[in-house]
Amino acid sequence: MNAEASEYRCHLTVCLAIPARIVEKNGDHAKVDFGDGVTREANISLVDVAIGDYVIVHAGFAIEVLDHKEAKETLKLWEELLSV
Repeated sequence: MNAEASEYRCHLTVCLAIPARIVEKNGDHAKVDFGDGVTREANISLVDVAIGDYVIVHAGFAIEVLDHKEAKETLKLWEELLSV
């Protein structure tokens, strides 16, 4: 791939970090709930969390712990965005 094509591809890539609630923990992994029953496994080795905490998940890793108010506000924005 030439440099121009590589640069073009980078401009098309979008990475999302999505809030989720920890529902189960098992060592460095957790089951997280993104809302509406959508659950996935996430690596939690980068954060200190408890069941019920909200985290930002990016590329399968919980990268930040959110306070509950901030998490609920962010989830509400996601719901509005996805309903359009």
